[in-house]
Amino acid sequence: MQGSGMWWVVGVLLVFGGATVFYYNRLVFNRHRVAEAESGVDVQLKRRSSLIPALVECVRQYMGYEQSTLEALVQERMRALQLADSPLGRRAPVEAQLSSQLRQLFALVEAYPNLKADSRFRELQGNISEVEDHIQMARRYYNGAVRELNVLVESVPSNLVARLFAFTQAEYFTLDDPRDGQSPKMEF
Repeated sequence: MQGSGMWWVVGVLLVFGGATVFYYNRLVFNRHRVAEAESGVDVQLKRRSSLIPALVECVRQYMGYEQSTLEALVQERMRALQLADSPLGRRAPVEAQLSSQLRQLFALVEAYPNLKADSRFRELQGNISEVEDHIQMARRYYNGAVRELNVLVESVPSNLVARLFAFTQAEYFTLDDPRDGQSPKMEF
């Protein structure tokens, strides 16, 4: 009896050890996937920010009376750049406001047919539209990765391993206004 009891204890310890390793590895994998997804969102946000100065310069030539719109766009870009190293959850409202300013600018462009016809403007407009689409895709991927990690951190039995090794939930990249997740209307 003593010998079989010892085998049970060894078997149970092996099962617990194996489960711990399995869930630890899943948590590590998902934490890295969240980091990779965050990097993807960050790259797209930086791409958009890098296009804005050229867009503002191009538009400024035609829209002399719309200085307040251009200044608001530049201000939002500066705020976004200041938060570039912050977690995505903290940056989301600022990035959403930047998208809103871009939508407002493109709505005003409708009143300037010469600007709409400018090839440089059309190219910038196309690039920004493409980047906005990439931001949406990257944001969805990031939030999916966050969801997977958060489920593991909260659900049994992986939550026991998560607590043991100090894994925490990640923050979603959320938008207060659903329109902020849409690309600015780009008509060619």
